[in-house]
Amino acid sequence: MTEMTPPPSPANGIGTAADKANQIWGDFIPVIGFILTYNVFRRVELLDGLINKDTAIYWATGVLIVLMLGFLGKQIIERKPVSQMMVFSSAIVGGFGLIGILLQEKAFIYVKPTIQQIFMAGMIFIPLLFGKNLWKSLFSKVFDLPDFAWRTLAIRWGLFFIAMAVWNEYLWRMYAPGFESPLVLAGIPVAPAGSYEFLGLTFGAKNAEDVWANWKLGNMVIVFLFGALNTPYTLKHLRTDEEA
Repeated sequence: MTEMTPPPSPANGIGTAADKANQIWGDFIPVIGFILTYNVFRRVELLDGLINKDTAIYWATGVLIVLMLGFLGKQIIERKPVSQMMVFSSAIVGGFGLIGILLQEKAFIYVKPTIQQIFMAGMIFIPLLFGKNLWKSLFSKVFDLPDFAWRTLAIRWGLFFIAMAVWNEYLWRMYAPGFESPLVLAGIPVAPAGSYEFLGLTFGAKNAEDVWANWKLGNMVIVFLFGALNTPYTLKHLRTDEEA
């Protein structure tokens, strides 16, 4: 009898893993572009004041949007897989960023990461309520894990995205300068005018927008570290061809 060749294991999907790594660079490079543009433009004054400390964040956001959409377009042109989460996340970043630039309102740029993180958490938790696991559908071609492990990872990442949303709220409220009038977005009160007290902390009293902006790189490091912390759990439950 001829020996049957076993089907390729998802755990050995090197090509798929490379695609995922490429997507990580697709997140990393726009952030680097944002930070470099922001830190250069806030130290110069060019084009009759169009580029200066106050407008640097708008230019940096524009660079972020261009690089992110450029990567997404490259994936589509090359007919590489693009996840729904990436599409919706890019739409949120592009939409809120563009609104902030056009209206010259920094608040839209500050809250953009919060909305993005909450959306990604919703993309995980809402399908779980109906027995669907988005995290499994995104990475099942890379890892072969039992359903309970996929569910655990999905919950962990969903809670992580919520924590990152809270972290962004703390950062921009703590370090961005206070607003001249109460901030209301879509009819929802977001922040009062000037400085204010909340949970024993004073927000809006600092003029250190650069701390929030530069922490975008720190946030990327936090994401990579959290992923690394989940690697032992993933490897522990990784199934072989025979177990699958």
